[in-house]
Amino acid sequence: MGKLRIEGLTLAYNKTPIIKDLSLHIEDGELVSLLGPSGAGKTTILKAIAGLIKPASGGIFINNQPVTHLPAEKRDAVLIFQKPLLFPFLNVQQNIGFGLKMSRITGQQAERKIARIINITGLHGLNRRKVHQLSGGQQQRVALARGLVLEPSVLLLDEPLSNLDADLRHQMRELICTIQQQTGTTMLFVTHDQSEALKISNRIGLLQGGVLQQLGSPEELFYRPTTPEVATFFGSSNFISGHISEGIFRSAPVRLTASLQNSSTVRAVIRPEDIDLTTSPSPDSIEGRVLHIRFEGTSTRITVQVEENTFTVLTVRPELTVGQKVWLHFPAERLHIFPDD
Repeated sequence: MGKLRIEGLTLAYNKTPIIKDLSLHIEDGELVSLLGPSGAGKTTILKAIAGLIKPASGGIFINNQPVTHLPAEKRDAVLIFQKPLLFPFLNVQQNIGFGLKMSRITGQQAERKIARIINITGLHGLNRRKVHQLSGGQQQRVALARGLVLEPSVLLLDEPLSNLDADLRHQMRELICTIQQQTGTTMLFVTHDQSEALKISNRIGLLQGGVLQQLGSPEELFYRPTTPEVATFFGSSNFISGHISEGIFRSAPVRLTASLQNSSTVRAVIRPEDIDLTTSPSPDSIEGRVLHIRFEGTSTRITVQVEENTFTVLTVRPELTVGQKVWLHFPAERLHIFPDD
């Protein structure tokens, strides 16, 4: 069992708040990602949970028990850092079992635990190797195994994949998901990579400016952001200001049905991949002209001028030229209108 609850947590350096009034509840067996730009305070939160930083205010609870007053070694949480930080004079098996030894778990009990974790983390046959004989991915697996073998209530991961190349990152993401499913370990995963967070998380908390902007499923943050800042972080750039009257969202040049109450001023957004782009007019389409074309591999980013507005469209294999006339269609069900403040 592993539940983590943070209530009103404020963290400061030299009396300057870094994290402000953070509240976060993680249920047993969840994998939650803290996502945000570098310097947002993500690592600081992990250090506070692990007992390495004293909060200015607020409380930290593991399995409903307050731990804010406890030293790091008394908390049922393990922090895995960005760098593996393995002992170079110990082999793989000894590195994995180091925490067990410190906890006075030895003999056959320790051997069984180590063998199980080696099997789960795919480190077969590497038991006797020293750290310098391992690849970067293998070293990170050993660091992960060393934390998991202690069977903590909460495993804290501080950007553990950031030093790996793209292929190894993909492999390690899959491994972490598999391990989490097999062991049911509650995990709080810190990353600045939104693609990574979207792929592995049950829920994501977006941290910006020391404040938790939104907490929800990957789909909620991606398609139903609560603020324009969250939408921008996840790649939405097509913001439209307008008003709602008699079930219609009205904004030059867009008019779409909207099942919301009348409002004199609202802001909406539509993702670049949700706009339909054609080279001939269709019902409810809007005429525009291509300003820029940028090839991005699996898709091409098109900037279209529509009257005084510009819209970004992502499409596949377009046969377009700069200056060409095109038509845009905005599906009403894809328009996201932000909650009224």
